[in-house]
Amino acid sequence: MFKGFIFDLDGTIANTLPLCIEAFRRSIEPLAQRQLSDAEIIATFGPSEEGTIMALAPDHYDQGIGSYLKYYEQLHSMCPSPFPGMTELLQQLRQQNFPLAMVTGKGRYSTEISLNVFDLVNVFDPIETGAPHGPRKAEGIQAVLKEWQVVDKSSILYLGDSPGDITAARVAGIPVAAVTWATTTNKDELKAMKPDFIFDAIAGLKTFIFQQTG
Repeated sequence: MFKGFIFDLDGTIANTLPLCIEAFRRSIEPLAQRQLSDAEIIATFGPSEEGTIMALAPDHYDQGIGSYLKYYEQLHSMCPSPFPGMTELLQQLRQQNFPLAMVTGKGRYSTEISLNVFDLVNVFDPIETGAPHGPRKAEGIQAVLKEWQVVDKSSILYLGDSPGDITAARVAGIPVAAVTWATTTNKDELKAMKPDFIFDAIAGLKTFIFQQTG
């Protein structure tokens, strides 16, 4: 059924969202000279981290970006590896020659940091990252389809953990699987959007994929 897979990163490949929030807090609070709640930080997500800095510390943009990336790398021990079973799933897909891409809202540099830590640098091709001005996941998915020269969009599955992932896949015209194994995921919110598939565990996703692909 499916001939290729496109993955989100935060909350899908690994539990990186708590790391993102902490890195934002440490980098932005000294610049904005006030405390930031998790909800306030999360409310800026959609654009890349550059967009978050622009929203919360616009007068200190360059310093904010540099500080965020420094803390994001320093604190990555908060999330040292992908979700259990994810690396093995990706390896098995690659061994069977399925094309794998990544479309994430993260900026390019933080994406590179995480993929290096996770030893997944050469797994995804292409990798489409976020933009400061706003969400571009639908555009990123479309770029992947173009690069892969996809004729039948129904043969490509996008996997993500947020409502924005479901919306982006639908705009791009491909099936979408909502994944709920991250502690930061709102399962009821995802269910309400009626994705094509929903998976609570990586083991279940793995079984589904290899049953579908024969």
